[in-house]
Amino acid sequence: MSTPAFTLIGFGPEGWGKLLLLAAGLTLVAAVCSFALGSLLGAAGAALKLASSRSLRGIGTFYTTVFRGIPEILVVYLFYFGGSLALTRLMHLAGFPGFFSLPSFIIGVVAIGLVSGAYQTEAYRSAYLRLERGQIEAGKACGMSRFVLLWRVIAPQTLRFALPALGNIWQSVLKETALLSIIGLVELLRQSTIASGATRQPLLFYGVAALLYLVMGQITALGIRTVEKRLARCWGR
Repeated sequence: MSTPAFTLIGFGPEGWGKLLLLAAGLTLVAAVCSFALGSLLGAAGAALKLASSRSLRGIGTFYTTVFRGIPEILVVYLFYFGGSLALTRLMHLAGFPGFFSLPSFIIGVVAIGLVSGAYQTEAYRSAYLRLERGQIEAGKACGMSRFVLLWRVIAPQTLRFALPALGNIWQSVLKETALLSIIGLVELLRQSTIASGATRQPLLFYGVAALLYLVMGQITALGIRTVEKRLARCWGR
């Protein structure tokens, strides 16, 4: 007699509920870390693409072209095998034989963060170009330093204009964490695969995984829309 579905996804001795929730939590942490890294890289990339120097603009364009043009799964593979190869050679030079690899979590966050940063670069750059030049000139005329002008005038309005695009990028990052299952990270998709293999109930566990991804995406999207509305009210005043 087969085990009931509610028992399999429950929190009892035969249930996989706790492991699935822990995996969903790891998925969310990986997505947040990747998006945060992408935000830093995106801000830096936008600054490069908006620079007056042609060489700096070239660096920014190269970054966005490469990481927007290569499939995300290939980026993950390149960093996983490339990082492991580089670490192994360094350890061999230090006198430690054998094979060494970086943690899957770190590799995944860096890989997805770089891809996310390439898209966030364009979001920030486009948002900056929407700013009214008169406000920036007025800030300079008032004697604002570059840092104060950036902190009080440029950054808040750039974030406001970029927020809708950043919301879409966040949703992509959350889904792209599923790619980390291919390098051994036991996130939500990987845990669902393990559970479906152990119980021979793939439809049940992949369905639960899809539901959890949907719930996480909708809750975070609601939070982003709330922030967007509050910023709109502030500027509307």
